[in-house]
Amino acid sequence: MHNPLHYGRGEKALISNLPFNFVTEVKTVTLSSHKTKEKKEISKELTPSAKTLAGVKNPPKVGDLAEGTVIANARGRIYIDLPPFGTGVIYGREYLAAREILKKVLIGDSVTAKVIETDSKHGYIELSLKEARQAMLWSDAEAASREHKSFDIAVGEANKGGLIMEWQGIQGFLPASQLGANHYPRIEDGDKDKILEELKKLVGQKLTVAIISVLPKEGKLIFSEKALTEKDRAQMVGKYTIGDDMDGTVTGAVDFGVFVKIEDGLEGLVHISEMDWALVENPRLRYKTGEKVKVKIIDIKDGKVSLSIKALQPNPWTDAEKRFKKGDTVQGVIIKYNKYGALASIEEGVAGLVHISEFGGDETKLRSSLELGKSYNFAITIFEPKEQRMTLSFVNGK
Repeated sequence: MHNPLHYGRGEKALISNLPFNFVTEVKTVTLSSHKTKEKKEISKELTPSAKTLAGVKNPPKVGDLAEGTVIANARGRIYIDLPPFGTGVIYGREYLAAREILKKVLIGDSVTAKVIETDSKHGYIELSLKEARQAMLWSDAEAASREHKSFDIAVGEANKGGLIMEWQGIQGFLPASQLGANHYPRIEDGDKDKILEELKKLVGQKLTVAIISVLPKEGKLIFSEKALTEKDRAQMVGKYTIGDDMDGTVTGAVDFGVFVKIEDGLEGLVHISEMDWALVENPRLRYKTGEKVKVKIIDIKDGKVSLSIKALQPNPWTDAEKRFKKGDTVQGVIIKYNKYGALASIEEGVAGLVHISEFGGDETKLRSSLELGKSYNFAITIFEPKEQRMTLSFVNGK
């Protein structure tokens, strides 16, 4: 079907040379009798808007998005019918900024543009296609965030805080804390250089992420990988109860414990205090990634699962309750110093604290009197096996 607003080659050449006030001039152009009628119809549509806006209810404001129909394409200018407001124009810097998009725009196409001036010197509503596209992208991003949509996005760069990614031309950031369990860098003591090395391994990979924060003023987005798994995780966690015994696989060790996968997509933490009844100094020396372990679920809170290995082992304090009491003299080996004093192991899994006050609060005196690895005699001053609590008094020094 012939588009009444689709011009021939000669007509396009003529229109491309028209000045801004061509609305009145176009009426005098005569190519042929039937073409003159078509030009007059166009001239009626190309109406300067300054006067018409005065009598229009809810006129467009600067910053609004306006939708209209392309009615003329002059050289460096696109004219858009914006009923009932009149005619809008994209020209100059705004035309150049969107020229790649405008190459594909045809007469009769519907377009959405952003209002940047309502009362230009030429009487038209000045529009920006590029700014409209940006505004629509931010709107789409906000909708995607509300609807928890997922996107597969390639990692562009890595820094010590996380990953830099791009969505629809908008730069975004994925904090390391928002990475899923499979990609989260588990580094001893939070060494930032080592974390960066792990994050760099993800550059070029595609991650499935959600937009969790939209910041138009800052021109960036915040992504999350783990947010997508939270719903699934909640469903998985719902299948388990405290006290369940599980077979798991160690997925990583950190200074405060080990992570154990109990099913695909679900991990739990075995805190260092739950790894053994005996003192554990370094979890990495106890368990390696990929090692199979048996664990017990001891807590479920906020979708997080806490696990224990020692809960599946005999409790040495139960046996100790039968054999020791307050006032007994026992032999113990110094296994660790802390800010409160020294820990002495009475037997495997049972240790008592020799408080620093025994040495007048002098740490140097305590360490010289009680050397690591050596055995000494102590008197039990407090014994609460159910709370796994024992305090000792140094007998040798008295």
